[in-house]
Amino acid sequence: MTFPTIHMNGTSAKSLMEDIDHAYHAINAAMDALRRMSPNGRDYYPQPGDALGAAMREHQARSLKLQSVKDELESLSHYIADMEHEQTRKR
Repeated sequence: MTFPTIHMNGTSAKSLMEDIDHAYHAINAAMDALRRMSPNGRDYYPQPGDALGAAMREHQARSLKLQSVKDELESLSHYIADMEHEQTRKR
């Protein structure tokens, strides 16, 4: 993961953290929406084979993608907070 450099000519740590927080909350909302649309067996039983199993695996894959983005946002947030703390300590 490529992390930003916090410096006077760039975006402030505060602004970066606010943007990350906004995106983080949006990912949480997407994860909640995705949980509500979890495959229901009644929607798949008329289909041949393991349609429900396939739908569940696909649903899980979507959930994992969102979790991966959420994890990256957390890493960015921790990095920026650490850099901000380090810069404050040097002053």
